[in-house]
Amino acid sequence: MKQRILVVDDEPQIQSVLKAYLEADGFDVITAATGADALNLAARLGADLDLILLDIGLPDLNGLDVLAKIRATIDPYVILVTARSEEVDKLVGLSVGADDYITKPFSPREVVARVKTVLRRRRSDPAPDTDDQVLRFDGLTIDPLRREASTAAGLVTLSALDFELLLALATAPGRVYSRAQLLERVWGYDFYGDERVVDVHIRSIRSALGDDANSPSIIGTARGVGYKFLPTPIATTS
Repeated sequence: MKQRILVVDDEPQIQSVLKAYLEADGFDVITAATGADALNLAARLGADLDLILLDIGLPDLNGLDVLAKIRATIDPYVILVTARSEEVDKLVGLSVGADDYITKPFSPREVVARVKTVLRRRRSDPAPDTDDQVLRFDGLTIDPLRREASTAAGLVTLSALDFELLLALATAPGRVYSRAQLLERVWGYDFYGDERVVDVHIRSIRSALGDDANSPSIIGTARGVGYKFLPTPIATTS
């Protein structure tokens, strides 16, 4: 079955070009020109929607508001498209659940490559050491099969990418991963974009887990290098 992509942009030419390039690579593409149309389509398609290319500058609704509303009900991958190059726009967008961003003007081939990189995670096989067991730590449980993380307070809400990043760190407690290594493992080896996207998702995970960046107990920072998972696994008895 073809993977389904929703392209949300109010410029007909951009819609047409992206649709043509993505369909040439075998994707099923649906387009929308407004935030309202995007929300209606997302509600109708639900879990059948694999990825959304979402322009921030829509004529009726702010793209970030559209993203937040979509994330409240379904969890497709989302790549933001913005004409503004300021870092704050990228960081704000990613903090509310986007998986990547592209800045206009862009090459349609680059967009297709970015889409494939994001979707490749869904097709990847689970790590052999986590596909049949729950990871348990003091105050934190991670279930790779159910794709759930929970603390003493209950289930934690994480985006698909946040969960992948947390799982990657948790499978090797104490190991320091550089941003480049995390990008390769979680995003894909041909990731396009700023390595600091890792920092944004780490902040999102810490916030969801209630982990204080100034005195972390779950995700530690190796200054100048990257990040590591701090808790020690709880031994299980057979």
